[in-house]
Amino acid sequence: MTNITDDKHNVHKQDDHQPYKVRLPGFIGDEDIGLGGVIKRATSYFGIKPCGGCEKGAAALNRWLIFTR
Repeated sequence: MTNITDDKHNVHKQDDHQPYKVRLPGFIGDEDIGLGGVIKRATSYFGIKPCGGCEKGAAALNRWLIFTR
């Protein structure tokens, strides 16, 4: 768990944040998918292979935003 300090020197725990959930009925299958997963699927569709940094970025985006049915 890491701490983040904002401009007013208030310390916030980064892991306390729940991901935002966006409902997309008819667009998403039965399982929830994160923003990182969507980007990963789209880039792999075009033949772009993910690197180690891409995996970390996708995991961070998945913690930030989730698409649900």
